[in-house]
Amino acid sequence: MRGIHDLGGMYGFGPVVAEADEPVFHEPWQETAFAVLMAAGTMLPDFTADAYRHSVERMSPAHYLPVHYYERMLTGITTMLVEGGVLDLADLEARAGGTFPLALPAAVNPLADLAPQPEARFSVGDQVRVRQYHSQGHTRAPSFCRGKTGTVLHVAPKFAFPDTAAHSGARRDEHTYHVEFTARELWYLDGKDTVVVDLWDSYLEGAAL
Repeated sequence: MRGIHDLGGMYGFGPVVAEADEPVFHEPWQETAFAVLMAAGTMLPDFTADAYRHSVERMSPAHYLPVHYYERMLTGITTMLVEGGVLDLADLEARAGGTFPLALPAAVNPLADLAPQPEARFSVGDQVRVRQYHSQGHTRAPSFCRGKTGTVLHVAPKFAFPDTAAHSGARRDEHTYHVEFTARELWYLDGKDTVVVDLWDSYLEGAAL
């Protein structure tokens, strides 16, 4: 999906400020949120990292943008626990003493029509183009590189395909590729800067030279 989380290449959000000697947790509740996430696999039979990522991606923009990392984590995992029947929202809000905002519901048909690619179709040095497709669910193909052409730098072993893993689909393993894009190709910028993106096989198609 193209949610507010898909910020790659967007302008206007200001500089990224790194905090010197930043602690892992700034508040005790953040450590608790992380512990709940780690325990989710024992409470939700269909839990996957991709399903969790999608629960965060489903946050409304007005909620997502002003909050920090661990509040997004807490919202995402709480949404999954409510949707999975582990938590009752009314009981949760009674204990919290007020409204507890959850992520928006998942789309009815979240999967894009991407044919499985059980074997690697591309090799190092090949020119590939990222498919221009629109998914209502989770995907790891950033919007900034869709429709763009890059060069395969490395072919990685097969790994779980996130689009199906996020939505309780049948397990599907595909090769991934490290694909290098020039800044000119992505954003029409001069210079020699490049960006390398990890992309699954079915996100790609051969590029006409």
